[in-house]
Amino acid sequence: MLELIKKRRSIRKYTADPISESQIKALLEAAMAAPSADDARPWEIIVVRRADLREELSRVHPWAAMCRSAPVVFVILGDPRRSAHWIEDCSALTENLLLAVTGLDLGAVWVAVYPQSTDEERVRRLLGVPDHLRVLCLVPVGHPAETKPAHTKFDERKVHYETF
Repeated sequence: MLELIKKRRSIRKYTADPISESQIKALLEAAMAAPSADDARPWEIIVVRRADLREELSRVHPWAAMCRSAPVVFVILGDPRRSAHWIEDCSALTENLLLAVTGLDLGAVWVAVYPQSTDEERVRRLLGVPDHLRVLCLVPVGHPAETKPAHTKFDERKVHYETF
């Protein structure tokens, strides 16, 4: 597991190979195995496979361009009515998704949307997201067309024991 965590990298280039339904289901199951405060599970996920919608998502902001070439984009939504901890819960879900992607030898990248209200509104309008839900992020997923070595960003200077 520790090697898998180090192997997870932000992949922004994908081949044209599709992601299977069984892979999508496995990714969703892994994502939803995330911890959730009071087991509220305030998340909703939109799975976007349509090319026209992925193209539009790629225009949400300049760092979303890879949504165009990814065969699937997971849109992570949170419901603040269900939990004051929706950001934390949906972030844990997203990290589970990213690790599961790596475990299936696929590639993905976390494309932040929240807290940019104009970006959220673009996604909301495009995908018909209800007003009570927030858009945390987009996660384009595909077969990697680039390779990156495993790594860690461990910095001992950032670790404090007992007190600061």
